[in-house]
Amino acid sequence: MLFRVTMPTLSPGRRPLSPGSRAGFGAALVLLAVVSAVEVADGPEAHFVGLLAAVPFLAAVFAFWQTVLVVGVLATVVGMVFVGTSDGSQGMAGLVTIVGIMLATGIAAAVATVRQRQDNRIAELQRLAAVAQQAVLRPVGPQVGALSVAGRYISATAAADIGGDLYEALDTPYGVRIIIGDVRGKGLDAVRLASIVLGSYRHVAYERADLKTMVADLDRAVARSVGDEDFVTAALVEERGGTLTIVNCGHPAPLLLRRGQVIPLEPPAPAPPLGFMPDVKVRVERLEPGDRLLLFTDGLGEARRDGEFFPTADRAWRLLGHGTVGDGLASLETALIDWVHGRLEDDIALVLLEYTGPDDGATIPMPSWEVGAAGS
Repeated sequence: MLFRVTMPTLSPGRRPLSPGSRAGFGAALVLLAVVSAVEVADGPEAHFVGLLAAVPFLAAVFAFWQTVLVVGVLATVVGMVFVGTSDGSQGMAGLVTIVGIMLATGIAAAVATVRQRQDNRIAELQRLAAVAQQAVLRPVGPQVGALSVAGRYISATAAADIGGDLYEALDTPYGVRIIIGDVRGKGLDAVRLASIVLGSYRHVAYERADLKTMVADLDRAVARSVGDEDFVTAALVEERGGTLTIVNCGHPAPLLLRRGQVIPLEPPAPAPPLGFMPDVKVRVERLEPGDRLLLFTDGLGEARRDGEFFPTADRAWRLLGHGTVGDGLASLETALIDWVHGRLEDDIALVLLEYTGPDDGATIPMPSWEVGAAGS
């Protein structure tokens, strides 16, 4: 006994079957064919027709309820054919079997409806999360003032594109200002605190004339929003007229890449993270065209395999010193993922800057506190 079954077609203007519905429809047809083949091979008695009740349930795992009904009707028709052509008298048993298949079809369609609604709700939540993530961690670059800028967020989990690491680059009246930071903790609380820090930074970066005052403002914003043991490590960088000013609040030191050398820009004195009232000391460097600066969170320094940490400083120039800044970060990410065999323990934020020279050849004077820091 042969059955010819074709995929259901939709009239013009109707939405085509989704990949899930196609997969569910195909899997159900395979099960239908297997049960039919077993029944035919068993002989004229209908012994395995009851197994056809599993066909709509299999479709319900993947497909929409409409597809479940289609395969349920097919399973019912096939069952009726087997029961009707059986040599023995099926009687009430055959009728119960057919009714069971029909009942299974209705239940499976209801299950598919619930599952479809849940899938739609999850898809909507994912869409809203993606919008929120873009609002928290906006794209940077490719050119901000006299700097070529690229940012990259490497998540340790596939379920999230952002966590407690943060970065931002802004072209302000006081020069180009960049922040990179790392919130203690994980999950939604870390994302919330990261958004608070970035929101405050995006305001004070345009209002405060020096980085020390900005740090004080950010510290108060963090202190108002966290518990006694929560904090945010951060490094703030300012470029104006070719002068680089850095303040560091318990964060990994940026790496300066210059003519094949990798120079860690350690702060003159250590300072605690934001939330612990840091008293920061500025570090000032004079930039040369072509200089690159890597800002990163501690997930990069802590990435390891077999107990061996990723050699960031040793590989920085080879990975980051060529091509565009975006190419450099892509090379670094590839090398890092290969080093840890694709298993990261912590999220990583990366920002790579390249000083391309002043926009118009003018040099913006440094404030007096920066001049004093440069000469000390």
